[in-house]
Amino acid sequence: MSTSEVKKSAESRMNKSLETLKNNLSKIRTGRAHAGLLDHVMVDYYGSMVPVSQVAAVNVIDARTLNVQPWEKQMANPLEKAIRESDLGLNPVAMGESIRVPMPALTEERRRDLTKVVRNEGEDAKIAIRNLRRDANDTFKKMVKDKDISEDDERRGQDDIQKITDKFVAEIDKMVSEKEAEIMKV
Repeated sequence: MSTSEVKKSAESRMNKSLETLKNNLSKIRTGRAHAGLLDHVMVDYYGSMVPVSQVAAVNVIDARTLNVQPWEKQMANPLEKAIRESDLGLNPVAMGESIRVPMPALTEERRRDLTKVVRNEGEDAKIAIRNLRRDANDTFKKMVKDKDISEDDERRGQDDIQKITDKFVAEIDKMVSEKEAEIMKV
């Protein structure tokens, strides 16, 4: 393995950490309705737990309302129960065969709690990035020990990995601050 392969591997793994952060941040609600909000809510479907999106169509009616249309009529009650019991603090209303899910306005206290959750997600992503940096640096040290590269190559490799790490940490900070601003916006 060469130093460039170690760098490419570390950078691709850091990109995956960034994608995970984006995914996690998209699940944190901001007061506006979006179809992905119910993605992690699980519903009992004939004895097995599946995501809402596998048993119903989720559509946005307006900025504060979701419509959940089950594909089978008998799934309306289990869907309503699963959404109500989720950690999202939503109160779905059955409307015939479909379910309306109004988004309650976020209180100031709830907004502050959500910004703390966002910061924790950002910190977890930074820890993952730093762990990947450590792994890459350990690989360089092992390569020097095995006499695959020189100490100068190790130093250059570590400097490059640090630059990549700094770039990803800055991107994480940017994503976290944008999400916090979105949450605090009334």
